[in-house]
Amino acid sequence: MDSLLLQWVRFVFIVTSALCGVFAWPNDLPGSWELLVADAGIASMHTAVTHHNTVVLIDRANIGPSHLLLPRGHCRFDRHDAVLKHDCYAHSVVLDLQTNRIRPLMILTDTWCSSGQFLPDGTLLSTGGDMDGFKKIRMFKPCKADGFCDWDELKDVELAEGRWYATNQILPDGSVIIVGGRATNTIEYFPPRKGAVFLPFLADVEDKQMDNLYPYVHLLPSGHIFIFANDRAVLYDHDVDKIVRDFPPLPGGPRNYPSAGSSVMLALQGDYSMAVIVVCGGAQFGAFLQKSTDAPAHGSCGRIVATEPHPVWQMEDMPFGRIMGDMVMLPTGEVLIINGAQAGSQGFERATNPCLHPVLYRPDQPVGLRFMTLNPGIVPRMYHSTANLLPDGRVLLAGSNPHYFYRFKAKFPTELRIEAFSPEYLSADRANLRPEIHGIPETIRYGEIFEVSVSVPLPVVGIVEVNFGSAPFATHSFSQGQRLVKLAVTSAVPNGNLYKIGCTAPPNGMVAPPGYYMAFAVNQGVPSVACWVQLVD
Repeated sequence: MDSLLLQWVRFVFIVTSALCGVFAWPNDLPGSWELLVADAGIASMHTAVTHHNTVVLIDRANIGPSHLLLPRGHCRFDRHDAVLKHDCYAHSVVLDLQTNRIRPLMILTDTWCSSGQFLPDGTLLSTGGDMDGFKKIRMFKPCKADGFCDWDELKDVELAEGRWYATNQILPDGSVIIVGGRATNTIEYFPPRKGAVFLPFLADVEDKQMDNLYPYVHLLPSGHIFIFANDRAVLYDHDVDKIVRDFPPLPGGPRNYPSAGSSVMLALQGDYSMAVIVVCGGAQFGAFLQKSTDAPAHGSCGRIVATEPHPVWQMEDMPFGRIMGDMVMLPTGEVLIINGAQAGSQGFERATNPCLHPVLYRPDQPVGLRFMTLNPGIVPRMYHSTANLLPDGRVLLAGSNPHYFYRFKAKFPTELRIEAFSPEYLSADRANLRPEIHGIPETIRYGEIFEVSVSVPLPVVGIVEVNFGSAPFATHSFSQGQRLVKLAVTSAVPNGNLYKIGCTAPPNGMVAPPGYYMAFAVNQGVPSVACWVQLVD
């Protein structure tokens, strides 16, 4: 874009933003907000929900004190710390969702811009980071909220290559593929099995801004891996470490860090043969290099059926341009787009104009009717913020620190508050539709036929869905390992005060990798509180 055109675009953007302030949005938009924790002690850069109904929050660990001390006698010495070599402060915490209490955890090496994934037994795997954490592998085995579980840093095994800004995805056999990183155009696996394998695609899409970081990685029901970086995507066969398909470029410029929008794979359903990928938002190319905080963000989304023989991107526009937005798969199959900014790029102090309005993406609606603007929040969630689905159907919002250090008096201060957003399906006028699960197996095998019992205040009309939602690792506007699988179900049959629903489990690990899932019953678009189930082979 030439300089005159760029100036004109910026002028129109500024005027439009001003007009948006004059013509206020209605105050009855769907959704509601609540403050859960006023001071979590850390600004969460990485967030994950465990099957014990706790939430693990992780910041970076090399920038001095947080707001929370470790238990007495627990300190670490870090010669790489820019401020505090002898560090007795927590840089990871665990949140009890029942009481909203915070407990400090001890991270020994730097987790700045690391990656992660839950393993089949529910253990949280954390890989890479910066400085002394570059090649480290960490494990957090969750416990009940009143327990004392903590991080374990592996001493006998490291990553084959340092990983900073990489992406993890659990595979059908329960192992994890780790993709990319800054100046690391390779993949590797955990547990280690091949060392690092060069992936030419990542090198091909690496531009001057390095717009190939934190690639969007989705496991398709075919077992192949969809990898998106910059503005292009490939299909990767991890069994033979080979690219088997190139997808057409996505119009509109770069979409990954430092120009990131976000991405989801829509709910898998029916015979599970179709996988639809959506990529939304992003920064203009050059905004990062030029430190242009007022360059308008993309408002476009691309949607592609990745399993078609000749797929093409279908384009549509969000109500707002947005960078650093998080796309959260809701239990209904709709997508919540939340957090982020309307101008600039990712990086320290490189974005302005926070995007306070969440947007609901309704994939089953016609083009032009898929987006719904929701009730705005009041807390800017800029760079280094996260969003995660909770078992009760709310979405947890944490983090935002667009500064190298903690700064509480800046224009967009370091954010220690934790909030929850309740989509419209949790509104009081829908309470009579909300199901409650009374019975479901704790462990379910692939292909198993099982029964779920639910109660609903009003008589059931139509099908009650049973949907499995994964617990992803959310960081940098992408939820690694996010997945929603809609099960094949029978009609709900009355049985006393309950309804019985026959369900068929996912057929294999390609559709749903082994591990813990939130099992939701969904009645007329209203989800129950989830029960955790473990899907096993």
